[in-house]
Amino acid sequence: MTMNRRKALQLTAAALAAPALIGKASAQAWPNRVVRLVVGFPPGGGADAATRIAADKLTALWGQQVVVENRPGAGGHIANDAVAHAAPDGYTMLMSPSSLVVMPQLFPGANYDPMKDLAPISFLGTYPNLVVVPQNSPFKTLQDYLAKAKAEPGKVTFATPGIGSAPHLAAELFKKMANVDITHVPYRGVAAGAMSDLLSNRIDSMFNTTGSLLASVRAGQTRALAASTPKRFPLSPDIPTFAESGVPGFDVTSWYALFAPAKTPPEIIKKMHDDSVKVLADASVKERYEKLGVEAASSTPQELSKIMRDEVALWTPIIKVANIKGE
Repeated sequence: MTMNRRKALQLTAAALAAPALIGKASAQAWPNRVVRLVVGFPPGGGADAATRIAADKLTALWGQQVVVENRPGAGGHIANDAVAHAAPDGYTMLMSPSSLVVMPQLFPGANYDPMKDLAPISFLGTYPNLVVVPQNSPFKTLQDYLAKAKAEPGKVTFATPGIGSAPHLAAELFKKMANVDITHVPYRGVAAGAMSDLLSNRIDSMFNTTGSLLASVRAGQTRALAASTPKRFPLSPDIPTFAESGVPGFDVTSWYALFAPAKTPPEIIKKMHDDSVKVLADASVKERYEKLGVEAASSTPQELSKIMRDEVALWTPIIKVANIKGE
């Protein structure tokens, strides 16, 4: 009887330990094939460039190809939806900007919830949004831009990489805080006609990320009127902030981050996180991100989750007041 009881206890202990052992083994074996890293914007823009930098280093670290898959459209909603419903096996990841968190407000019929259906992994970096104009624009400063917008409501136009994107939300906050009426012209990304239309003066200005715009500013093609961070961004200290240019209190710091489907095994999420931290500590990655105007920065999944909740609280009233609807 004693032996049978001892045997039963041993079998029970083995059964309880089995999931942990299996999880450890699966994490050690992962990845053993190609990993898809989905981004919701087209090739050529800042989000795409930031994704490819991370993918290159993760490929080298994992010994398996990390393939960037561009799924542009609807401000990233299409890509977000695809990853939220992908198999949670560790072979599909998402790189998204901060606008991810407000997709349910923009698309009420969305059948995913970013807070529940996507597992946070880590930040990749932070950056401001810029408002730029063509180099030959009559707007030399943000004050010039504001004066025109107030004198002729609705006449000044601005491009963004899509309805509900982080730059679009920043522009709507700017409109509210500066009490101006400017007209939105959404594109599918900076490389999808927005830059050519800006440089040919078909549109007056563009709100977009430093990753998409800083190269054109440095090349002298465009002029940056303001950056959205509360203080001058260390990687572009010559660009004044909105706060110092006539919109006091304006503060929008955007970010890029990595996610996986929510039920991805925690051991794999941990490896994704730990290896992402290694990638972001690499001097060559920091340098490549700096050229994009992105400050490389990691986070814990818990820190990222809290920041996501804070973003929802910030942007939900802006979306309601501006009546922003995804399309």
